[in-house]
Amino acid sequence: MKRLLGVAFALTAFFCCSCGAAFGQKKLATKNITLRSAGGSEISLKAELARTASEQQRGFMERTSIPDGTGMLFVFTSDQQLHFWMKNTPHPLSIAYIDRNGVIRDIFDMKPFSLATVSSTVSVRYALEVPQGWFNRVGIQTGDTLLLDF
Repeated sequence: MKRLLGVAFALTAFFCCSCGAAFGQKKLATKNITLRSAGGSEISLKAELARTASEQQRGFMERTSIPDGTGMLFVFTSDQQLHFWMKNTPHPLSIAYIDRNGVIRDIFDMKPFSLATVSSTVSVRYALEVPQGWFNRVGIQTGDTLLLDF
């Protein structure tokens, strides 16, 4: 009987792990990206790339730890006004909305678990989420640029 329960447990664990991958919990591709301040200094960041609709919908949901110097870059195929929220996201984030030329147009802080929409003020191509306060700590602000080499 113990052996049968062990086999049932193993199969259940395998099924749950397999389903997790099927529901978008796979690891995203990462890329080192560079931001340039108006003063010319460059700051590197290791970013996960969210390119597909399912990757973009999942974002940083359920992540309890996002180390400084890392983030998630949402890459869209066309310019549009973007709308983000923090549903199921326990870690406080800052978001930068970036136009197709790489210029940061907006930076906002977002509250964990908030369902309030945080929208770009203009049409943009990219959104970059980082741990809250990171942009301030490294001296990045609106008008600075993301170097587009991807």
